Amino acid sequence: MQTAGPSANTDVWLVVPVYNEGQVIRSVVTQARRVFPNVVCVDDGSKDDSAEEIRAAGAHLVRHPVNLGQGAAIQTGVEYARAQPGARFFVTFDADGQHRVEDVQAMVGRIRTEPVDMIVGTRFAGQAATEVPLLKRIVLRTVVMLSPRTRRLGLSDAHNGLRVFDRRVADELDLTMNGMSHASEFIRLVDRHRWRIAEQPVTIIYSEYSMAKGQSLINGVNILFDGLVQGRLRR
Repeated sequence: MQTAGPSANTDVWLVVPVYNEGQVIRSVVTQARRVFPNVVCVDDGSKDDSAEEIRAAGAHLVRHPVNLGQGAAIQTGVEYARAQPGARFFVTFDADGQHRVEDVQAMVGRIRTEPVDMIVGTRFAGQAATEVPLLKRIVLRTVVMLSPRTRRLGLSDAHNGLRVFDRRVADELDLTMNGMSHASEFIRLVDRHRWRIAEQPVTIIYSEYSMAKGQSLINGVNILFDGLVQGRLRR
């Protein structure tokens, strides 16, 4: 695993979409910045003190005046990050504490040395698969089963929000699906642009706080449906 500290990761930018995460965002950002000093949080119209907590943690802050959805927040964050001098690698990182910095380190280490453009996390490898709550497991497996494109790309966890990608992907990224269904659009863009993609086993931290924000089975299917419809409309 890559264990380099902040000085070795100045070319990496973490993009964190934030909506009403004032309870946890300072801790999440503070921990991430110990290894990855460049963090941009996109406050997507939060009603709480998220913006103040982001500033206190030392992250870059971009604000949407109204809530536009996670897809829009990621696109805004990537556009901000790729405009910064020296930015080479980009990470989408959840604001609720589900993602581990150790997994990001491993993924960044791989993308620096392997012939890939993007690495996405998967919860369905080894011991980690047994730690996914049953309903969540059903949602995620259903999404993969119903998505021919996801299966063709060899992906097992298409809706994992932990992604690391290079400058090519950042420059070509154009998310138009503002809500949670941006995950399906990511897969469509991988297929369309022929980005070289690989998976990385990761551990997701399912706290009581993060689970309260999770997706139900019907929402997961709706995400897939939105992605399939948008994909057909854009062919």
